[in-house]
Amino acid sequence: MTINLAESLQAFLIGCIDEQEWIDLTVEMVAIGQPNSTNPLDPDIPAGEEEAYALFVAGKLEAMGFKVKKYASQSKRPNIVGVLKGEGGGPSLMINDHLDTYPAVEPERWDKCDGDPFKATRHGDWIYGRGTSDTRANLAASLLAVKAVLDSGVRLKGDLICCYTVDEEKDGVHGSIYLTKTIGIRADHSITIEPTAWGKSAEDWGMNLSVANSGHCLVRLVVRGIKSHIWRPDTGVNAISEASELVPAINAMAFRHIPSKFPGHTPPCACVVRMIGGLPGEMQFTPDSCELTLAVVGILPGMTIDSVVEDISATVSEMLIGHENTEFEVAQLFGSLFVNGTEPVPMQEEPNVSLAAAYRKVLGEAPTPNRKNAFNDTIRFREAGMNAVTFGPGEDGWSPVNESISITKSVAAMKILALAIPNILGVAE
Repeated sequence: MTINLAESLQAFLIGCIDEQEWIDLTVEMVAIGQPNSTNPLDPDIPAGEEEAYALFVAGKLEAMGFKVKKYASQSKRPNIVGVLKGEGGGPSLMINDHLDTYPAVEPERWDKCDGDPFKATRHGDWIYGRGTSDTRANLAASLLAVKAVLDSGVRLKGDLICCYTVDEEKDGVHGSIYLTKTIGIRADHSITIEPTAWGKSAEDWGMNLSVANSGHCLVRLVVRGIKSHIWRPDTGVNAISEASELVPAINAMAFRHIPSKFPGHTPPCACVVRMIGGLPGEMQFTPDSCELTLAVVGILPGMTIDSVVEDISATVSEMLIGHENTEFEVAQLFGSLFVNGTEPVPMQEEPNVSLAAAYRKVLGEAPTPNRKNAFNDTIRFREAGMNAVTFGPGEDGWSPVNESISITKSVAAMKILALAIPNILGVAE
């Protein structure tokens, strides 16, 4: 694998990356539009509003010469698409990231930021704050990598598209799904600048090249028993007690309907994320119904919502053998989406060829290809027929509190992207 760029251009692109410029932009971007931009996966909680941050990003693209359009299927939630037309004769490349973040429900626990999750704060090589790793700091890296390419004065053959979406944290309904299915956004290749980094030590770290994604879904499990008075629990079947016994088995269950052609990947698994039982005003009675919400991750191509429900039902049935007067039902959680896993983009195809070559140039070794065990917009662009992959300096760990990103990894990622972008698009003579 080689980079088909002149050595002088390579040196210029690498030299254009300014660490402090990225730090300053990241600190600014973590604060903009927060907390309005936070967007929980919970289908029963309203989505965020990304407008303030979206307009800021649009301004950055316009300043670099992009023709920017805003596409929105909901008020105050514009997707930003900037296009820089090439000279012709090259493929199109989309750089993608998203505009929403996870919520920060317990700000007092963010001690690295003095209790303010949206005040990005540096500690050594790490910047802490909600949206650093996922994904404002990655988006800042994408903008500055693109800026380095344009500052070089290079004439690109193919079209460069910067696509920044809303609603990614809710599986892309009003973002990547809307853009691909309603607006018709397309590119030959796509790189989503999302977390693929690993390793905390200064000596042992890297960034995977995620050539595929696993899918996920939310499942509703209702356990039913018999209501009784608390003075006589022996006359009933406490649904909460019955459901509680199921939790360890669900968390440890092995899914049975797994395609054999995907060995070596993180196996699908389920975890209980919510448990509700009992009615207000009835503490004198044991509950006869308990509802559990399960998150199922690691879904591979070939799995379906029916196969997931069947596997969970089989596990619950086995656990409830001998439990009289206990019933259950399993179904997809109302209002949620079933997200399929994607087929991998071969390493011998773009954008993997150029990303791997640039990675070797900057870090002296090849990146490790993997299947990212999480949702991002890569899935929607892959479903739309693009060669879509994920690569970025954020930590592939999603800290609930004290989210952080490495400065060293971010600088390296920007250099890699700055080298890969013109190599993919082609440079006009």
